[in-house]
Amino acid sequence: MRLYLTKLRADERGGVLVETTILLVIFMLLVLGSVDFLMAFYQWNAATKAVQIGASIASRSNPAASGFTSITGQEGGAPLGSLVPVGAYDLTCSGASCNAAALNVIVCGRKNAAVVNGAGQCQPAACLVPDFAYCAGMQDMFWRIKPENVSIQYTATGLGYAGRVGGQVPTIRVSLQNLPFQFFFLPFSNHQIQVSATATGEDISSNAPPL
Repeated sequence: MRLYLTKLRADERGGVLVETTILLVIFMLLVLGSVDFLMAFYQWNAATKAVQIGASIASRSNPAASGFTSITGQEGGAPLGSLVPVGAYDLTCSGASCNAAALNVIVCGRKNAAVVNGAGQCQPAACLVPDFAYCAGMQDMFWRIKPENVSIQYTATGLGYAGRVGGQVPTIRVSLQNLPFQFFFLPFSNHQIQVSATATGEDISSNAPPL
């Protein structure tokens, strides 16, 4: 038995196979991990651009949060022309709680028929303006974004005045919700993409010019 163990210790056959197997596993982990890391970086970058586009569109289209159009800034007896104080209103809507038509414009862009199908994908439609850059919506930047993934907040930050004819001037914050990163190899599928962008409200109406 002792002689057998001595021969076994001295036998190096198959050592290369063991080393190759270990190195191959490490190499595959590095390669596949790099693929998922780069994919996650792409998703984060695309989502960041999407919320920037969404905030830009929201600043020049009908409000998605119900009740915003009825705000005059004169609530509580504020005199006409007085400054609207910070925090005078703070309206947030997300997914189904938003006005569907207004949200579709933000997600799909300024198209002739900004509608989504049952799968949450924007339907092909003609652009209302000749330049695609002003027609693209959030989904054009990141195809996985659906209306239910979008949250829009309208907040008074001291801009505008009570009784303004064009409506109030909110700070608009567009953010994503319930949208996880998509990994192919790494077990991190429960990590959410958390990005947001803000813009100052301009003409909060779909009749506003695209620029």
